[in-house]
Amino acid sequence: MSRGKNVSGASLQTLCCCSVLLWGSSLVLAISPGTPVNPLMRCEYYNETLCMSTSNGSVPAGCRGTEECKPGENEKGNLCYILWQNSSSSLSIKLKGCWVGNNHECSKGKHCVVTRREPGVQLLFCCCEGDMCNVNLNPTAVVTANLPPTQAAPVRLAPRGPSTEAIVLSTLTPLLSMAVILALGYYLYRRHTLLGGGHFDEVPTAEPTPLPSPMMTPRALQLVEVKAQGRFGSVWKARYMSGFVAVKIFPIQDKSSWLVERDVYRLSQMKHENILEFLGAGKHGDSLDAEYWLITAYHELGSLCDFLKANLVTWGETLKIAESIACGLTHLHEELPATKLEPCKPVVAHRDFKSKNVLLKSDMTACIADFGLAVVFLLGTSPGEAHGQVGTRRYMAPEVLEGAINFNQEAFLRIDMYACGLVFWELVSRCSAQDGPVDEYTLPFEEEVGQHPTLEDMQEAVVHKKVRPKIKDLWRKHQGLSFLADTIEECWDHDAEARLSASCVQERVSYLYRKVPPPVKEKNVTATYVPVVDIKCALTPSVLLPPKESSM
Repeated sequence: MSRGKNVSGASLQTLCCCSVLLWGSSLVLAISPGTPVNPLMRCEYYNETLCMSTSNGSVPAGCRGTEECKPGENEKGNLCYILWQNSSSSLSIKLKGCWVGNNHECSKGKHCVVTRREPGVQLLFCCCEGDMCNVNLNPTAVVTANLPPTQAAPVRLAPRGPSTEAIVLSTLTPLLSMAVILALGYYLYRRHTLLGGGHFDEVPTAEPTPLPSPMMTPRALQLVEVKAQGRFGSVWKARYMSGFVAVKIFPIQDKSSWLVERDVYRLSQMKHENILEFLGAGKHGDSLDAEYWLITAYHELGSLCDFLKANLVTWGETLKIAESIACGLTHLHEELPATKLEPCKPVVAHRDFKSKNVLLKSDMTACIADFGLAVVFLLGTSPGEAHGQVGTRRYMAPEVLEGAINFNQEAFLRIDMYACGLVFWELVSRCSAQDGPVDEYTLPFEEEVGQHPTLEDMQEAVVHKKVRPKIKDLWRKHQGLSFLADTIEECWDHDAEARLSASCVQERVSYLYRKVPPPVKEKNVTATYVPVVDIKCALTPSVLLPPKESSM
């Protein structure tokens, strides 16, 4: 785990502890300011103004009664008071209630005794300590305060008892404080671990490497249209700055697939012209509405599957697509040593290779996409809990269909090569170089099991009957197509160990480029294109059909 994640985790723990302590202390203060907790004292309440507010002679509600006293912070405690007006003829009580303060010396007992009397002052005040002690007034007894004779302590109007609003406020304040602190902690956590809470950073292969381009944000990405729907989400065409990108959106329940694909793209030395270009990844939204976005280069031609449904391919385009597919698989399957700039690249098995996961660039070369089910073979480790029976049923190898996989690196790579043979079959079936009419596009095994086969259908056809898509006689009349047909058959061999490797397929197609070159006039094929060939598969100039890889 990165250093940023460790820091953010510790910060979040600290903030959570602080918020709990703050909430606890605030709640204690809201309930009782002193220790030990004393019951609230009651005082008689009276408000002359309220009691005189009606003209029909009735006493309005709320002008007299009993209230409970709640002391404030740093105050002396619970007191009762009376404020009255004294004239020569009568004594008129103005206010009664709870008094919170420590500016007066108050009597202790059952009566409210006048604490001071100033000449010429008609409003008089007294306070006392004791439950309902302000019921009775004793204006004759005077307690002399230890104050200078010229100094009169200011008289504060006594507050009423705690209202409903005050109680709600005192209860919610600590809770809101805790919520704010937790929200701050969550923000810091997201900033460190989730690429900035809706920001999509380019993810460097090595952490110290600076980001090569500005940060992507949701506001900078404008989703235009859905281009594809799959089991792990949808792929959108999106506008970014002056161009377009592809945004693959995973629902929250498929986060694990998003993590796998993101981590595969982030592998050291993973960048390759025949691997879909990765631009960034991040979380968008919060809570149950959260989505996980993965941003890649956008290719207008779409997948090889969709392209072949609507278009034929020339011989030159067939070679170009086939070789770039083989190059991409070779890069994926090989381990690259460390360089001065990057660590070594581990072996990666795709595990869901099919024509839908091959994208065509504008120059008619291919790049491999969708690594949500990929397995990375780090040096000295096993595939772990990788489930064997995954992928698309139609493209599953016989050993996958019957659940007889050896969970080792070579076995997973051979599974990819079986699927590669099926993709090459799709490509050749739509090549215009064959001598005769070209059939409409069909999926592998569509004639045998239909468009929606069950697992049992595929097991019966592939494992028990050992059926494969039909190699047409017309293909054998074209030297290049015939050679590709033999390569296809060796890729989907029932015996996994007899299948060709990706590097061998790449070398065969490169050799074929020289042996049966495309016409120079063909579109999307340049006359100067010469593939690099390293014939490890023992191809000879005189014989196009090589021996099996196992005998080389």
